[in-house]
Amino acid sequence: MNYRIVKSEVLYSGKVFNTKVDQIEYDSGNKAIREVAEHPGGAVVVPVTTDGKIVMVTQHRFPVNKVLLELPAGKLSIGEDPFVCAVRELEEETGYKSDNVKELGSIYTTPGYSTEKLWIYLAKDLKPGSHNREEGEFGMEVFELSLKEVEDKIYNGEIVDGKTICGIFLARNSIS
Repeated sequence: MNYRIVKSEVLYSGKVFNTKVDQIEYDSGNKAIREVAEHPGGAVVVPVTTDGKIVMVTQHRFPVNKVLLELPAGKLSIGEDPFVCAVRELEEETGYKSDNVKELGSIYTTPGYSTEKLWIYLAKDLKPGSHNREEGEFGMEVFELSLKEVEDKIYNGEIVDGKTICGIFLARNSIS
């Protein structure tokens, strides 16, 4: 690294993320400001039914004021294992459970300004159950779509959620 942090200050501590501002100085002597959204990360699940359908949900996303078609996902509690979060979110949002959950990989969502890292899991051998949604998830709908239907929705702009697109890409070789 060709810089040092001169000062670091958390300006806001929130429920979802903290906002930190770092003053840095490059080895050249030039100074800069870096604004960072500190986020605990999350888990994303690609649930696949025995007939190869991908289970997805619709959710209203307040910042963009749109209902998006997405894979089930959720924020990690501080110190929470991403696997535990993935299993919880699968049941909470879709009602499905699985004893066959494996990690596919992880991504940084927006490393230019955020520390958010998402772990992506594949869940197979789904067992129906009942969902346990949080208040902001009421009205969420569950859909089961083929890989071709999901890919078509990505290519035509109906699926625009980054974690969903990455999750489908990582899981596509495991989907029958």
